[in-house]
Amino acid sequence: MQHETPITESEKRSELLDSLSSWTKVVYALHAFSLLTGIIGTATVVGAFLTGWPSIIAVILNYIKRSEARGTWLESHFRWQIRTFWFGLLWITLCMAFIITTFGIGLLVTWLPVALVGFWFVYRIVRGWVNLVDGRPMYV
Repeated sequence: MQHETPITESEKRSELLDSLSSWTKVVYALHAFSLLTGIIGTATVVGAFLTGWPSIIAVILNYIKRSEARGTWLESHFRWQIRTFWFGLLWITLCMAFIITTFGIGLLVTWLPVALVGFWFVYRIVRGWVNLVDGRPMYV
């Protein structure tokens, strides 16, 4: 009869962090896929990121696993990913509201903030993924 050694708290924590790290990589990959769809497809980067199924699934996954990440260095990545989506949605909603309130004339100037939000999405996903791979938390 084999005698199994019990799993220590340290080993459990290490397994949890490995699992959450993999989960976080999947979320970054889903967001990156949405961005890539916007870059090479007919959609815009912003449109693909905010309405594409990969990013919507990514945000749902963030909320599902967020409580497990509390108290770990990965918590900052979950917060970073969630805030990237919601703040982007906020900025685009404000741009759309401006276009509506100016009866479409605002379209002449809102292309610039919308483009900046697109670059901001790319920056946030790339920076987050690089920090994750390097084992560093995000500064939120």
